[in-house]
Amino acid sequence: MPAATKDAVLGSAVDLAREVAIGLAEDPSDVGEYLGLVVEGERLVSHRFASAARGYRGWEWTVTVARVPRGRTATVCEAELLPGPDAVLGQAWLPWSERIRPGDIGPGDVLPFKADDPRLEPGWTPTGDPELDDVAIDELALARVRVLSPEGRDEAAERWYRGPHGPTSAGSLASAAACGSCGFLVPLQGSLGQVFGVCTNQWSPDDGVVVSVDHGCGAHSETAAEAPPTDWPAPDPLIDELSLELVQLAPSATEAQPETAAADDAPTDEVVTDEVATDEVVTDEVATDEIATDEVATDEVAAVDVVPVEVSDGPDPQDPTNIPGDAFPADSADEQAARPDPEP
Repeated sequence: MPAATKDAVLGSAVDLAREVAIGLAEDPSDVGEYLGLVVEGERLVSHRFASAARGYRGWEWTVTVARVPRGRTATVCEAELLPGPDAVLGQAWLPWSERIRPGDIGPGDVLPFKADDPRLEPGWTPTGDPELDDVAIDELALARVRVLSPEGRDEAAERWYRGPHGPTSAGSLASAAACGSCGFLVPLQGSLGQVFGVCTNQWSPDDGVVVSVDHGCGAHSETAAEAPPTDWPAPDPLIDELSLELVQLAPSATEAQPETAAADDAPTDEVVTDEVATDEVVTDEVATDEIATDEVATDEVAAVDVVPVEVSDGPDPQDPTNIPGDAFPADSADEQAARPDPEP
């Protein structure tokens, strides 16, 4: 096929092409300087004009003209705004199924059914054999239309292990122990449970998240961080003077002993028989305010076998060797006069 050559009639149709471009633009000023022409084919030429429209830097107004054989008049075939070599372009168009990313699905969004998803494979179809069906359905949980395929399982394991909940995260590298020895880790079911589990510690940043067994954080169940030393002085104790605390005191040793009364012990306000009280008449049994006998008399004192005590003038006070140890001092004349006469 012979190469296309320049066409004098079409090459001179610049003014015609500009008028067409101005007619397409919203404003005549959006059509800039003439950039030249491009020979598209035999008797087919495209004239280009720079775009001055806002948001279309580097784009070109392109008007294609043609003529019939032996014709002397140019005819406009098409006109459009096309991107040039330095045009600002958007990303290449992709179907929405390829543009969607993790986290794009919001509440109420539904993904369409994908019959050829390589991450899934057909589940277990009951065969009627109790032995096979019990193992597949009850133990392996395969009683679903589709289950995770080996490819889907490997993709999930790789994504989890290389992600922020694997052993290479910043928190895992700074932790003192791994999740495999933590009491809050619940292993997953199946082959994934050999490498992954779910964290159930509410104080952990990974609570409710699948983590690897060699992951770690500061909320491990078996670690205890020592309190760092501080240069601040210890605060003074706070005393609450507005509240009262009732305390049950334990009984003392004296109160704990049972009260026992000895037969030979005398009451506090009584004088036992054969004991001499000062200024009192000694009897076999003498009481301070009342005398105890076999029968206690009311409002009168019963004296039993009263023995008067003879009072002598006493030994010579000048002779210390003659003062017996059990002698009583003699009453003075005034004391003898004040003493009442004994009853006959």
